[in-house]
Amino acid sequence: MKELIQQFLDYLSVERGLAPNTIESYGRDLRAFSDFFEKRGLKSLDATTHKDIAEFMWSEKEKGLSANSISRALVAIKVFYRFLLKEQVIKQDPTSILDSPKLWKRLPDVLGIEEVEKLVTKPDLKDLFGIRDRAILELLYATGIRVSEMINLNLGDLNLDVGFLKCIGKGSKERITPLGKKAKEALARYLQNVRPKLAQSKSHNNGLFLTRLGKKMTRQMVWKIVKKYARLCNIKKDITPHTLRHSFATHLLERGADLRIVQELLGHANISTTQIYTHVDKERLKAIHRKFHPRP
Repeated sequence: MKELIQQFLDYLSVERGLAPNTIESYGRDLRAFSDFFEKRGLKSLDATTHKDIAEFMWSEKEKGLSANSISRALVAIKVFYRFLLKEQVIKQDPTSILDSPKLWKRLPDVLGIEEVEKLVTKPDLKDLFGIRDRAILELLYATGIRVSEMINLNLGDLNLDVGFLKCIGKGSKERITPLGKKAKEALARYLQNVRPKLAQSKSHNNGLFLTRLGKKMTRQMVWKIVKKYARLCNIKKDITPHTLRHSFATHLLERGADLRIVQELLGHANISTTQIYTHVDKERLKAIHRKFHPRP
């Protein structure tokens, strides 16, 4: 099977022109499927049934893979089998009756309001990088912006006078997002006291958030910043920058914000993506009920 997988990956690269990262992901998923295939002692691809593939998906879930990763693996397998059918390697496609798994969707972790308050106010404002980090944390929570969107912000994308920022989201779609008072104060402090010093480097650029070398920050840097302050605050949850996005959406809905407005603020193309936060809210209501009802 491994030779066929390589032929398929070459086809995706040469004839379909897929991005290298997509091809790499497909290759990784298909190699995992090939190992599973061999361990089951299957002799030919024609002998594979939809049940075999479903069992592979289940085995991936038991390894702890996310629903998104499992869905991507199934997409890779589906496209692979369509390729094999086209090349007449197989006579029938066992994946044709399988839908992408919407099962096992994990609700996102969110922070409580007190935890957010502790986290965003933890950076030391007597320190240059503490001022920068405070601005980053305040911005992530105030806007629900994705970390990939935040690190690509330029100075011209920010309007503190009006209290909005402009960012480019998925699909190169532009959206305007309001800033809260706390985020505006943190950003003004950073822009006045810190960024000019960081931008004195020879490699300075127009990026909003800069490293000590004057370069734009990376996702990994922001990830480390969030982890650092979570640890200092003794927050036990396994949080990432995306946790602040989840918390932003959940807290808005808890306070009665319209789902369509939250969808717009998050930059979701489909409202079904935003609806996961209504499930988070329901889980919270159930937890409160269990805690306080005399007969839960």
